[in-house]
Amino acid sequence: MKKSGLLMIIGSLLLLGLFYFPLWNIRLGAPQYPDPMGMNIYISGIEGEEEFDIQNIDGVNHYIGMKKIPTPAEMWEFRIFPMVIGGMAALGVFLGVFGLLGKISPYWFLGWFILMLVLGTLGMMDFNNWLLDYGTDLDPKAIIKLTDEAGNPLSYKPPLFGTEKILNFTAHSYPRAGAYLMFLGMLLTLGAFFLGKKEKRSF
Repeated sequence: MKKSGLLMIIGSLLLLGLFYFPLWNIRLGAPQYPDPMGMNIYISGIEGEEEFDIQNIDGVNHYIGMKKIPTPAEMWEFRIFPMVIGGMAALGVFLGVFGLLGKISPYWFLGWFILMLVLGTLGMMDFNNWLLDYGTDLDPKAIIKLTDEAGNPLSYKPPLFGTEKILNFTAHSYPRAGAYLMFLGMLLTLGAFFLGKKEKRSF
């Protein structure tokens, strides 16, 4: 299983790109902001696309009662996610080396892929829950209070994926380089499983 083991190692190492590249990006555009404001979401924190983007987004949000963009210290996810990604990358490399040596079945590669898929799904669900809380848990003392026809406070939740109109803002939410590297790495590990099965049958 030399080729499949090598593929497993490469796929697992691609996860490390999440330590250097953003996982996701949310951008807000409006007529009064010809240059859209954006924030890049990393596994260890949130940064503005431009120097003052976070400050400007917090300023706009203040008027409608939304919370400030959280710092790494304010979200447990920014402490746990790096450990999870680092651990999964190390585990994948470990399995790949054992695959190279012919010590394990390719089904271990499939098990890693399924575990990563479950963790990724849980991470996206957590991200969506944060967006929901971020956009709906509003300060009742906010300067501007907008309600729907039934008198309920409006939700300012950005979309998890895609483009959505929020008042006079247009919010865009899409994956970035870190996510694409993770997806590619997972595909390679899945390919390692099928290649490993083929290599096993050839003996």
